[in-house]
Amino acid sequence: MESTKKPEPGDLIEIFRGTYQHWAIYVGDGFVIHLAPPSEHAQAGAYSMMSLLHEKATVNKEELYKVVGNDEYRINNLLDKEYEPRPIHAILRDAYGLLGRELPYSVFTWNCEHFVTELRYGKPQSRQVRQAVQIGGAAVAGFGIIAAAVAAFAYFGSENKEKQKH
Repeated sequence: MESTKKPEPGDLIEIFRGTYQHWAIYVGDGFVIHLAPPSEHAQAGAYSMMSLLHEKATVNKEELYKVVGNDEYRINNLLDKEYEPRPIHAILRDAYGLLGRELPYSVFTWNCEHFVTELRYGKPQSRQVRQAVQIGGAAVAGFGIIAAAVAAFAYFGSENKEKQKH
């Protein structure tokens, strides 16, 4: 899945970590800038899920191949059809201006995907959080339908038993 196209400064890099995606922004010369909680590194494996427990993350500049490790990645400027990307000089200025800073971090409200979409589009968004919420909502709705069906079956089943007694 590794991208065959060479990334350009300002491109969003989506890195597939198994159960989730880590995001970085390409800044040129083989480097990316990304928001990384302490557990986010290429060889973290399942330990990366520990990022759920962190409330702070650091903005790092690292070589793309080191951040990717053995995982797959692709260029994914996912919101280009919805929003006009900000000028490259503004993206790079803001990304470099945040280097080394420790920022608030939340898997649900401010994660690495929010960070890079804010840089590229000026709009922090996380599609993977939105999908998780939709899937979770569908699961809750599905559970509700099943629970309602079981309750209805139990009610009508008991009503039939009462009728049989009389």
